[in-house]
Amino acid sequence: MKKIILLILLLCVGKIDAQYFLMNGDKSFIGGAAGMTWIDGNPNYSLRFFPEFQFANFGFGLDLNLDWNSDGNIRTENFNEASDYISIIRFIRYGHKGDNVYARIGALDYATIGHGTIVGLYNNNTSFDSKKIGLEFDMDFNSFGFETIYGNFARAGIFAARGYTRPLQFTNLRETPILGMLEAGISIATDMNENAGILEAAYYHDLDILKPTNDKGSLTFIGVDIGLPLLSTKLIDLDLYSDFNKIINFGSGLAIGLMADFNGLGIFDIKAKIERQFNGDKYIPTYFNALYEVERFNLNKSTGEIKSKVQQLEYSTDQSNGYYGELYGSALGLFKVLGSYQKLDRISNSGILHLRGQLAPESMQFLFNVGYDKINIGNFGDLLTTDEHSYLFAELGYKINPFLLASILYHWNFTPIRDDLDNIIGYKPQKRIEPRISLIYPISF
Repeated sequence: MKKIILLILLLCVGKIDAQYFLMNGDKSFIGGAAGMTWIDGNPNYSLRFFPEFQFANFGFGLDLNLDWNSDGNIRTENFNEASDYISIIRFIRYGHKGDNVYARIGALDYATIGHGTIVGLYNNNTSFDSKKIGLEFDMDFNSFGFETIYGNFARAGIFAARGYTRPLQFTNLRETPILGMLEAGISIATDMNENAGILEAAYYHDLDILKPTNDKGSLTFIGVDIGLPLLSTKLIDLDLYSDFNKIINFGSGLAIGLMADFNGLGIFDIKAKIERQFNGDKYIPTYFNALYEVERFNLNKSTGEIKSKVQQLEYSTDQSNGYYGELYGSALGLFKVLGSYQKLDRISNSGILHLRGQLAPESMQFLFNVGYDKINIGNFGDLLTTDEHSYLFAELGYKINPFLLASILYHWNFTPIRDDLDNIIGYKPQKRIEPRISLIYPISF
Protein backbone atom coordinates (compact mmCIF):
# COMPACT_ATOMS: atom_id res chain seq x y z
CA MET A 1 0.00 0.00 0.00
CA LYS A 2 2.83 2.41 0.85
CA LYS A 3 4.42 1.77 -2.55
CA ILE A 4 1.12 2.54 -4.33
CA ILE A 5 0.70 5.81 -2.40
CA LEU A 6 4.28 6.80 -3.15
CA LEU A 7 3.85 6.08 -6.86
CA ILE A 8 0.68 8.21 -6.97
CA LEU A 9 2.48 11.08 -5.26
CA LEU A 10 5.40 10.83 -7.65
CA LEU A 11 3.11 11.10 -10.65
CA CYS A 12 0.95 13.85 -9.24
CA VAL A 13 3.44 16.36 -7.92
CA GLY A 14 6.21 18.40 -9.41
CA LYS A 15 9.89 18.83 -9.84
CA ILE A 16 12.91 20.19 -7.99
CA ASP A 17 16.03 22.23 -8.54
CA ALA A 18 18.71 20.00 -7.05
CA GLN A 19 20.64 23.07 -5.92
CA TYR A 20 17.87 23.68 -3.34
CA PHE A 21 18.21 20.17 -1.86
CA LEU A 22 21.95 19.50 -1.75
CA MET A 23 24.01 21.45 0.76
CA ASN A 24 27.27 20.40 -0.87
CA GLY A 25 27.50 21.52 -4.49
CA ASP A 26 30.47 19.20 -5.13
CA LYS A 27 28.44 15.96 -5.02
CA SER A 28 27.36 14.01 -8.11
CA PHE A 29 23.81 12.70 -8.43
CA ILE A 30 21.12 11.51 -10.81
CA GLY A 31 17.90 13.44 -10.40
CA GLY A 32 14.48 13.34 -12.04
CA ALA A 33 10.83 14.10 -11.39
CA ALA A 34 7.35 13.90 -12.85
CA GLY A 35 4.31 15.82 -11.77
CA MET A 36 2.30 18.99 -12.10
CA THR A 37 3.10 22.71 -11.95
CA TRP A 38 0.53 25.50 -11.67
CA ILE A 39 1.68 28.48 -13.76
CA ASP A 40 -0.46 31.57 -13.12
CA GLY A 41 -3.22 29.20 -12.01
CA ASN A 42 -3.05 26.93 -15.09
CA PRO A 43 -2.04 23.27 -14.54
CA ASN A 44 0.80 21.78 -16.55
CA TYR A 45 2.06 18.19 -16.51
CA SER A 46 5.82 18.02 -16.18
CA LEU A 47 8.78 15.74 -16.75
CA ARG A 48 12.28 16.69 -15.74
CA PHE A 49 15.81 15.25 -15.78
CA PHE A 50 18.53 17.13 -13.88
CA PRO A 51 21.73 15.17 -13.20
CA GLU A 52 24.96 16.78 -11.99
CA PHE A 53 28.43 15.29 -12.22
CA GLN A 54 31.33 16.57 -10.12
CA PHE A 55 34.86 15.18 -10.23
CA ALA A 56 38.09 16.88 -9.21
CA ASN A 57 37.72 20.55 -10.23
CA PHE A 58 35.16 19.86 -12.96
CA GLY A 59 31.39 20.07 -12.77
CA PHE A 60 28.65 19.44 -15.34
CA GLY A 61 24.89 19.73 -14.99
CA LEU A 62 21.84 19.20 -17.23
CA ASP A 63 18.31 20.56 -16.88
CA LEU A 64 15.77 19.09 -19.30
CA ASN A 65 12.28 20.35 -18.54
CA LEU A 66 9.14 19.37 -20.49
CA ASP A 67 5.67 20.76 -19.72
CA TRP A 68 2.34 19.77 -21.27
CA ASN A 69 -0.84 21.81 -20.89
CA SER A 70 -4.25 20.32 -20.15
CA ASP A 71 -4.84 19.79 -23.90
CA GLY A 72 -1.79 17.55 -24.15
CA ASN A 73 0.29 20.09 -26.10
CA ILE A 74 3.89 20.85 -25.13
CA ARG A 75 4.19 24.30 -23.59
CA THR A 76 5.85 26.29 -26.38
CA GLU A 77 7.53 28.79 -24.05
CA ASN A 78 9.99 26.04 -23.07
CA PHE A 79 11.47 25.77 -26.58
CA ASN A 80 10.76 28.84 -28.72
CA GLU A 81 14.31 30.20 -29.11
CA ALA A 82 17.76 28.72 -29.65
CA SER A 83 18.92 29.45 -26.11
CA ASP A 84 16.12 27.24 -24.71
CA TYR A 85 17.68 24.21 -26.40
CA ILE A 86 21.23 25.11 -25.41
CA SER A 87 20.15 25.78 -21.82
CA ILE A 88 19.45 22.05 -21.36
CA ILE A 89 23.12 22.21 -20.34
CA ARG A 90 22.65 24.08 -17.07
CA PHE A 91 26.36 24.57 -16.51
CA ILE A 92 29.86 23.37 -17.29
CA ARG A 93 32.31 24.43 -14.59
CA TYR A 94 35.98 24.29 -13.71
CA GLY A 95 36.95 25.39 -10.21
CA HIS A 96 35.03 27.84 -8.05
CA LYS A 97 34.87 31.62 -7.84
CA GLY A 98 38.00 32.77 -6.02
CA ASP A 99 40.18 29.88 -7.23
CA ASN A 100 43.28 30.55 -9.35
CA VAL A 101 41.35 29.29 -12.38
CA TYR A 102 37.57 29.48 -12.58
CA ALA A 103 35.33 28.99 -15.62
CA ARG A 104 31.59 28.49 -15.90
CA ILE A 105 29.33 28.30 -18.96
CA GLY A 106 25.56 28.27 -18.55
CA ALA A 107 23.27 29.84 -15.98
CA LEU A 108 24.97 32.64 -14.04
CA ASP A 109 23.72 32.62 -10.47
CA TYR A 110 24.48 36.04 -8.99
CA ALA A 111 27.78 36.85 -10.72
CA THR A 112 30.00 39.69 -9.50
CA ILE A 113 33.02 41.53 -10.89
CA GLY A 114 35.52 42.99 -8.43
CA HIS A 115 33.84 44.62 -5.44
CA GLY A 116 30.45 44.60 -7.18
CA THR A 117 30.08 48.37 -7.68
CA ILE A 118 29.36 47.98 -11.43
CA VAL A 119 28.26 44.34 -11.79
CA GLY A 120 27.02 42.83 -8.53
CA LEU A 121 24.93 39.69 -7.97
CA TYR A 122 23.92 39.68 -11.66
CA ASN A 123 21.46 36.90 -12.57
CA ASN A 124 20.96 36.04 -16.25
CA ASN A 125 18.03 33.65 -15.61
CA THR A 126 15.15 35.44 -13.90
CA SER A 127 12.74 33.73 -16.31
CA PHE A 128 11.94 30.04 -16.79
CA ASP A 129 10.67 30.88 -20.29
CA SER A 130 13.75 32.72 -21.58
CA LYS A 131 16.83 30.99 -20.26
CA LYS A 132 20.23 32.40 -21.16
CA ILE A 133 23.66 30.87 -21.53
CA GLY A 134 26.46 33.03 -20.18
CA LEU A 135 30.13 32.79 -19.26
CA GLU A 136 32.35 33.53 -16.27
CA PHE A 137 36.11 33.14 -16.71
CA ASP A 138 38.70 34.20 -14.11
CA MET A 139 42.43 33.59 -13.74
CA ASP A 140 44.69 34.63 -10.85
CA PHE A 141 48.47 34.39 -11.32
CA ASN A 142 49.09 35.85 -7.83
CA SER A 143 50.92 38.94 -9.15
CA PHE A 144 48.13 39.74 -11.65
CA GLY A 145 44.88 38.34 -12.97
CA PHE A 146 41.50 39.01 -14.57
CA GLU A 147 37.75 38.39 -14.19
CA THR A 148 35.18 38.30 -17.00
CA ILE A 149 31.42 37.93 -17.43
CA TYR A 150 29.34 37.55 -20.60
CA GLY A 151 25.60 37.41 -20.01
CA ASN A 152 23.99 35.88 -23.09
CA PHE A 153 25.51 33.98 -26.04
CA ALA A 154 22.21 33.86 -27.95
CA ARG A 155 22.14 37.63 -28.55
CA ALA A 156 24.05 40.75 -27.61
CA GLY A 157 24.07 41.42 -23.88
CA ILE A 158 26.26 42.30 -20.92
CA PHE A 159 30.03 42.01 -21.13
CA ALA A 160 32.25 42.92 -18.18
CA ALA A 161 35.95 42.45 -17.50
CA ARG A 162 38.36 43.45 -14.76
CA GLY A 163 42.11 43.20 -14.91
CA TYR A 164 44.14 43.64 -11.74
CA THR A 165 47.68 43.53 -10.45
CA ARG A 166 49.45 43.24 -7.12
CA PRO A 167 52.44 45.42 -8.06
CA LEU A 168 54.63 44.70 -5.04
CA GLN A 169 54.60 41.00 -5.95
CA PHE A 170 57.07 41.95 -8.70
CA THR A 171 59.51 43.39 -6.15
CA ASN A 172 61.45 42.37 -3.05
CA LEU A 173 58.58 43.72 -0.97
CA ARG A 174 56.31 40.82 -1.91
CA GLU A 175 56.50 39.35 1.60
CA THR A 176 55.83 42.66 3.34
CA PRO A 177 52.79 42.36 5.63
CA ILE A 178 49.72 44.23 4.36
CA LEU A 179 51.47 46.18 1.57
CA GLY A 180 52.70 43.04 -0.18
CA MET A 181 49.15 42.16 -1.31
CA LEU A 182 48.10 45.68 -2.33
CA GLU A 183 45.86 45.27 -5.38
CA ALA A 184 44.86 47.71 -8.13
CA GLY A 185 42.38 47.03 -10.91
CA ILE A 186 40.63 48.52 -13.91
CA SER A 187 37.18 47.43 -15.13
CA ILE A 188 35.09 47.87 -18.24
CA ALA A 189 31.46 46.85 -18.61
CA THR A 190 28.96 47.37 -21.38
CA ASP A 191 25.49 46.24 -22.42
CA MET A 192 25.33 45.71 -26.18
CA ASN A 193 21.65 44.73 -26.22
CA GLU A 194 19.70 46.76 -28.80
CA ASN A 195 17.31 48.02 -26.11
CA ALA A 196 19.95 48.96 -23.52
CA GLY A 197 20.03 52.68 -24.33
CA ILE A 198 16.44 53.47 -25.40
CA LEU A 199 15.09 56.57 -23.64
CA GLU A 200 12.09 57.21 -25.90
CA ALA A 201 10.36 55.24 -28.63
CA ALA A 202 7.23 55.24 -30.77
CA TYR A 203 5.10 52.10 -30.82
CA TYR A 204 2.83 51.46 -33.86
CA HIS A 205 0.01 49.19 -32.69
CA ASP A 206 -1.25 48.18 -36.15
CA LEU A 207 2.22 47.03 -37.28
CA ASP A 208 3.45 45.88 -33.85
CA ILE A 209 6.65 47.83 -34.50
CA LEU A 210 8.75 49.81 -32.04
CA LYS A 211 10.94 52.61 -33.39
CA PRO A 212 13.39 54.29 -30.99
CA THR A 213 13.30 58.10 -31.15
CA ASN A 214 15.99 58.72 -28.51
CA ASP A 215 18.55 55.96 -28.21
CA LYS A 216 21.82 56.33 -26.27
CA GLY A 217 23.14 53.06 -27.70
CA SER A 218 25.37 50.71 -25.75
CA LEU A 219 26.12 51.79 -22.19
CA THR A 220 29.80 51.63 -21.22
CA PHE A 221 31.28 51.79 -17.73
CA ILE A 222 34.94 52.36 -16.86
CA GLY A 223 36.15 51.72 -13.32
CA VAL A 224 39.37 51.83 -11.32
CA ASP A 225 39.80 50.27 -7.90
CA ILE A 226 42.35 49.67 -5.18
CA GLY A 227 42.29 47.15 -2.33
CA LEU A 228 44.48 46.89 0.76
CA PRO A 229 44.45 43.95 3.22
CA LEU A 230 44.60 45.45 6.71
CA LEU A 231 44.77 42.18 8.62
CA SER A 232 45.20 38.53 7.71
CA THR A 233 45.24 35.72 10.30
CA LYS A 234 43.85 32.20 10.61
CA LEU A 235 40.73 33.62 12.24
CA ILE A 236 40.09 36.91 10.45
CA ASP A 237 40.81 38.72 7.19
CA LEU A 238 40.12 42.46 6.96
CA ASP A 239 40.30 44.38 3.67
CA LEU A 240 39.81 48.04 2.75
CA TYR A 241 38.88 49.03 -0.81
CA SER A 242 37.85 51.99 -2.94
CA ASP A 243 36.24 52.07 -6.41
CA PHE A 244 35.74 54.97 -8.80
CA ASN A 245 33.39 54.37 -11.76
CA LYS A 246 32.45 56.50 -14.75
CA ILE A 247 29.56 55.88 -17.17
CA ILE A 248 30.50 57.21 -20.61
CA ASN A 249 28.20 60.17 -21.51
CA PHE A 250 26.61 60.01 -18.06
CA GLY A 251 27.85 60.45 -14.47
CA SER A 252 30.32 58.95 -12.04
CA GLY A 253 30.50 57.64 -8.48
CA LEU A 254 32.91 56.64 -5.73
CA ALA A 255 32.61 53.81 -3.19
CA ILE A 256 34.73 53.13 -0.10
CA GLY A 257 34.24 49.85 1.73
CA LEU A 258 35.48 47.42 4.35
CA MET A 259 35.26 43.61 4.09
CA ALA A 260 35.75 41.18 6.97
CA ASP A 261 35.97 37.37 6.90
CA PHE A 262 35.73 35.49 10.22
CA ASN A 263 36.69 31.80 10.12
CA GLY A 264 35.59 29.98 13.25
CA LEU A 265 37.93 26.98 12.89
CA GLY A 266 35.45 25.11 10.74
CA ILE A 267 32.61 25.64 13.21
CA PHE A 268 31.20 28.79 11.68
CA ASP A 269 31.97 31.21 8.85
CA ILE A 270 30.94 34.87 8.80
CA LYS A 271 31.63 37.37 6.04
CA ALA A 272 30.59 41.02 6.29
CA LYS A 273 30.87 44.07 4.05
CA ILE A 274 29.95 47.71 4.58
CA GLU A 275 30.26 50.32 1.85
CA ARG A 276 29.69 54.08 1.66
CA GLN A 277 28.67 55.34 -1.78
CA PHE A 278 29.22 58.87 -3.11
CA ASN A 279 27.05 59.16 -6.21
CA GLY A 280 27.06 61.95 -8.77
CA ASP A 281 24.18 62.94 -11.03
CA LYS A 282 23.28 60.43 -13.75
CA TYR A 283 24.98 57.60 -11.93
CA ILE A 284 23.49 54.44 -10.37
CA PRO A 285 25.71 52.17 -8.23
CA THR A 286 25.73 48.45 -9.10
CA TYR A 287 23.85 49.21 -12.31
CA PHE A 288 23.95 45.56 -13.45
CA ASN A 289 22.23 43.85 -10.51
CA ALA A 290 20.10 40.74 -9.90
CA LEU A 291 17.02 42.13 -11.70
CA TYR A 292 18.78 44.01 -14.51
CA GLU A 293 17.56 41.66 -17.26
CA VAL A 294 14.00 42.59 -16.25
CA GLU A 295 14.72 46.28 -15.66
CA ARG A 296 16.61 46.85 -18.94
CA PHE A 297 13.56 47.57 -21.13
CA ASN A 298 9.80 47.06 -20.98
CA LEU A 299 7.06 48.07 -23.43
CA ASN A 300 3.40 48.31 -22.50
CA LYS A 301 1.64 47.36 -25.75
CA SER A 302 -1.69 48.74 -24.58
CA THR A 303 -0.44 52.27 -23.92
CA GLY A 304 2.77 52.34 -25.95
CA GLU A 305 4.62 53.47 -22.82
CA ILE A 306 8.17 52.26 -22.26
CA LYS A 307 10.17 51.88 -19.06
CA SER A 308 13.91 51.30 -19.08
CA LYS A 309 16.88 51.29 -16.73
CA VAL A 310 18.60 53.95 -18.80
CA GLN A 311 15.64 56.28 -18.14
CA GLN A 312 16.37 55.99 -14.42
CA LEU A 313 19.98 56.87 -15.19
CA GLU A 314 19.15 59.84 -17.42
CA TYR A 315 16.73 61.43 -14.97
CA SER A 316 18.69 60.83 -11.74
CA THR A 317 19.75 64.49 -11.62
CA ASP A 318 19.14 64.94 -7.89
CA GLN A 319 21.20 61.96 -6.93
CA SER A 320 21.98 60.94 -3.37
CA ASN A 321 24.81 59.23 -1.55
CA GLY A 322 24.06 55.87 0.01
CA TYR A 323 25.08 52.78 1.93
CA TYR A 324 25.52 49.14 0.99
CA GLY A 325 25.79 46.29 3.50
CA GLU A 326 26.27 42.55 3.06
CA LEU A 327 26.37 39.65 5.51
CA TYR A 328 26.98 35.92 5.01
CA GLY A 329 26.90 33.30 7.74
CA SER A 330 26.99 29.51 8.09
CA ALA A 331 27.45 27.12 11.00
CA LEU A 332 28.13 23.37 11.29
CA GLY A 333 26.32 22.62 8.04
CA LEU A 334 23.01 23.55 9.68
CA PHE A 335 22.25 26.74 7.82
CA LYS A 336 23.55 29.21 5.26
CA VAL A 337 22.30 32.76 4.85
CA LEU A 338 23.36 35.67 2.63
CA GLY A 339 21.74 39.08 2.78
CA SER A 340 22.53 42.48 1.31
CA TYR A 341 20.78 45.84 1.33
CA GLN A 342 21.45 49.08 -0.52
CA LYS A 343 19.76 52.42 0.17
CA LEU A 344 20.28 56.00 -0.97
CA ASP A 345 20.11 58.70 1.71
CA ARG A 346 17.51 61.05 0.25
CA ILE A 347 15.50 58.86 -2.15
CA SER A 348 12.70 57.07 -0.33
CA ASN A 349 12.04 54.17 -2.74
CA SER A 350 15.69 53.34 -3.52
CA GLY A 351 16.06 50.25 -1.32
CA ILE A 352 17.46 47.08 -2.94
CA LEU A 353 17.36 43.77 -1.06
CA HIS A 354 19.02 40.45 -1.85
CA LEU A 355 18.38 37.45 0.41
CA ARG A 356 19.27 33.77 0.14
CA GLY A 357 18.92 31.28 2.95
CA GLN A 358 19.03 27.54 3.50
CA LEU A 359 18.11 25.59 6.60
CA ALA A 360 18.83 21.91 5.92
CA PRO A 361 20.35 20.08 8.89
CA GLU A 362 21.48 16.59 7.82
CA SER A 363 20.28 15.08 11.09
CA MET A 364 16.70 16.35 10.69
CA GLN A 365 13.90 15.49 8.28
CA PHE A 366 12.94 18.97 7.12
CA LEU A 367 14.51 21.70 5.02
CA PHE A 368 13.69 25.27 4.10
CA ASN A 369 15.12 27.36 1.25
CA VAL A 370 14.41 30.95 0.28
CA GLY A 371 15.71 33.42 -2.28
CA TYR A 372 14.38 36.95 -2.61
CA ASP A 373 15.38 39.97 -4.69
CA LYS A 374 13.47 43.23 -4.38
CA ILE A 375 14.11 46.72 -5.76
CA ASN A 376 12.34 50.07 -5.33
CA ILE A 377 11.83 49.45 -1.60
CA GLY A 378 10.38 52.46 0.22
CA ASN A 379 9.01 51.00 3.44
CA PHE A 380 8.60 47.71 5.28
CA GLY A 381 5.30 47.00 3.55
CA ASP A 382 7.08 46.87 0.18
CA LEU A 383 9.04 43.86 1.40
CA LEU A 384 5.81 41.92 1.89
CA THR A 385 4.50 42.34 -1.67
CA THR A 386 5.58 40.61 -4.87
CA ASP A 387 5.25 42.71 -8.03
CA GLU A 388 7.20 43.69 -11.15
CA HIS A 389 10.10 44.65 -8.85
CA SER A 390 10.43 41.24 -7.18
CA TYR A 391 11.99 37.82 -7.71
CA LEU A 392 11.21 35.13 -5.13
CA PHE A 393 11.47 31.42 -4.51
CA ALA A 394 10.62 29.64 -1.26
CA GLU A 395 10.60 25.92 -0.57
CA LEU A 396 9.52 23.87 2.44
CA GLY A 397 10.37 20.18 2.31
CA TYR A 398 10.27 16.91 4.23
CA LYS A 399 12.81 14.14 3.63
CA ILE A 400 10.89 10.88 3.27
CA ASN A 401 14.19 8.98 3.10
CA PRO A 402 17.75 9.84 2.00
CA PHE A 403 16.69 9.90 -1.66
CA LEU A 404 13.11 11.23 -1.64
CA LEU A 405 11.95 14.72 -0.77
CA ALA A 406 8.34 15.87 -0.50
CA SER A 407 8.10 19.65 -0.77
CA ILE A 408 6.15 22.62 -2.01
CA LEU A 409 7.76 25.56 -3.81
CA TYR A 410 6.42 29.03 -4.54
CA HIS A 411 8.25 30.85 -7.32
CA TRP A 412 7.60 34.42 -8.43
CA ASN A 413 9.65 35.03 -11.57
CA PHE A 414 9.11 36.62 -15.00
CA THR A 415 7.91 35.54 -18.42
CA PRO A 416 8.89 37.46 -21.57
CA ILE A 417 6.59 39.64 -23.66
CA ARG A 418 7.30 39.19 -27.38
CA ASP A 419 6.47 41.05 -30.59
CA ASP A 420 5.25 39.41 -33.82
CA LEU A 421 8.85 38.57 -34.76
CA ASP A 422 9.33 36.76 -31.43
CA ASN A 423 11.71 39.41 -30.11
CA ILE A 424 11.57 40.07 -26.36
CA ILE A 425 10.23 43.57 -25.69
CA GLY A 426 9.67 43.25 -21.96
CA TYR A 427 8.75 40.98 -19.06
CA LYS A 428 5.72 40.43 -16.86
CA PRO A 429 5.50 38.61 -13.51
CA GLN A 430 4.74 34.90 -13.46
CA LYS A 431 3.63 32.85 -10.44
CA ARG A 432 4.48 29.15 -10.17
CA ILE A 433 3.28 26.81 -7.39
CA GLU A 434 4.84 23.35 -7.33
CA PRO A 435 3.92 20.62 -4.83
CA ARG A 436 6.17 17.67 -5.60
CA ILE A 437 8.08 14.51 -4.75
CA SER A 438 11.69 14.47 -5.98
CA LEU A 439 14.14 11.62 -6.38
CA ILE A 440 17.87 12.45 -6.07
CA TYR A 441 20.30 9.55 -6.02
CA PRO A 442 23.96 10.30 -5.22
CA ILE A 443 26.70 8.67 -7.28
CA SER A 444 30.47 8.58 -6.98
CA PHE A 445 33.32 8.11 -9.43
